[in-house]
Amino acid sequence: MLPEPNATALLLALLGILLGASVLSSRASEKTGVPAVLVFLFVGMLAGSNGVLNIAFEDYGLAFRVGTFSLVLILFDGGMNTPLKYVRPFWAPAVSLATVGVLVTAGVVAVGAQLLGLPWPLALLLGATVSSTDAAAVFSVLRGSGLSAQRRVSATLELESGLNDPLAVLLTLAFTTALTVGAADVSWPMLGLQVVKELVLGGVLGWLGGKGGVWVLTHVRLRASGLYPALTVAIAFLSFGMTSLAGGSGFLAAYVTALVVGNAELPYRSSVVRVHDALAWLSQIGMFLLLGLLVFPARLLEIAPLGLGVVAVLMFLARPAAVFVSLLPFRYPLRDGAFIAWGGLRGAVPIILATFPVLRGVEGAERLFDLTFFVVLVNVLITGGTVPWMLRKLDLEGDEPPPPHAVLEISSTQKLSGQLLSFFVEEELDVTGVPLSEIPFPEGSAVTLILRGEDLLVPKGHTMLLPGDHVYVATTHEDRPFVQLMFGRPEDA
Repeated sequence: MLPEPNATALLLALLGILLGASVLSSRASEKTGVPAVLVFLFVGMLAGSNGVLNIAFEDYGLAFRVGTFSLVLILFDGGMNTPLKYVRPFWAPAVSLATVGVLVTAGVVAVGAQLLGLPWPLALLLGATVSSTDAAAVFSVLRGSGLSAQRRVSATLELESGLNDPLAVLLTLAFTTALTVGAADVSWPMLGLQVVKELVLGGVLGWLGGKGGVWVLTHVRLRASGLYPALTVAIAFLSFGMTSLAGGSGFLAAYVTALVVGNAELPYRSSVVRVHDALAWLSQIGMFLLLGLLVFPARLLEIAPLGLGVVAVLMFLARPAAVFVSLLPFRYPLRDGAFIAWGGLRGAVPIILATFPVLRGVEGAERLFDLTFFVVLVNVLITGGTVPWMLRKLDLEGDEPPPPHAVLEISSTQKLSGQLLSFFVEEELDVTGVPLSEIPFPEGSAVTLILRGEDLLVPKGHTMLLPGDHVYVATTHEDRPFVQLMFGRPEDA
């Protein structure tokens, strides 16, 4: 046995190898179109018991805890980056997908799996575990790959992935209980009431947690800027933990809290958002690496024929049916529904749910875990890799301006009387091609910097704004509406 210092050094070295390999491999995902989360899973599998490093790992309990920890940070980052104005028009269809859609998906997958030869108890359990889309996978594909989907479809998908965990969790727990203590001990009417309770408590306590978090962040003056993201992480964990202890959905609460916090004016806001972005990526890497380590590739080959059949049922029957039924009252165009059906990626959530039966000692649970993992693997590979093609095929690419190569910002612990706004200069703007000296800026506003390609330009009176420029305007809160009349919507709005 290695001495403790050497064992610690070896563990850190292995962690460094796995993290480094995951990050560097993500470059390949950008070129091939394979989602980064899939790369992280493959790295974990290659390092596992049947892989190159031969790391023996079968701690399902640790994987569950790390997965929960990671999902809270991923959901919080997603909420921090979602403007509330995109939530209001789409919350109703997202809730429908998160409830009716989950039930339809679970039912159709269960029937399909049973017809393919899986016993009814395990078929029902499989339907429950794969019934929800995954926030980590959806956020990674829609936000981390440089894609620009129309707001209607991207907002619906993102909101659904943040809302649909409670019902999937309860269904998995209910079927697991039915297999361990008997179906007679499961009260299905009570299960329905529990779903409503979790959603309501998750939403209400999440909103209250967000309001409380904003008050603390804006009234408590911290001496170091690095303490602010530490405080927002504390708010995320507190929202999840307290809501879960109260019987609500902690995941939903963390997401709602982040929506409230992310849409408030915070000290060091840009720095806080960047830290949470880094934490979300680190969480994704760690979570998918650990889940990859749990899997024995040899066992995946054994269940591949059944797994491919379940994938086909999920992607071409269950998910389209769930989307059609859920969105029917909202009259989504057919192409929007088709993309939402195709973009409902599975990911870490189904795999983590599949650890429940293993931890409870359900007979056949390890085979079910392998099957769930296989379904997720193939679903992400096919769906995640073809989302750009589907966007173009359905003509649903968004018209968002390209992000600037450099970002100018002001960080302050206090609320300032003015603000710095960035705008993308489009050809149809009245200010395009006009010297700055001839633009009627309000008294308290002025262009401070222009980013043109890779060049930083110092604005002069004779400088003209050209299409494709990113321009930074310093203005007061009172003059902001007038500035936006000239330049349009700010890039960070």
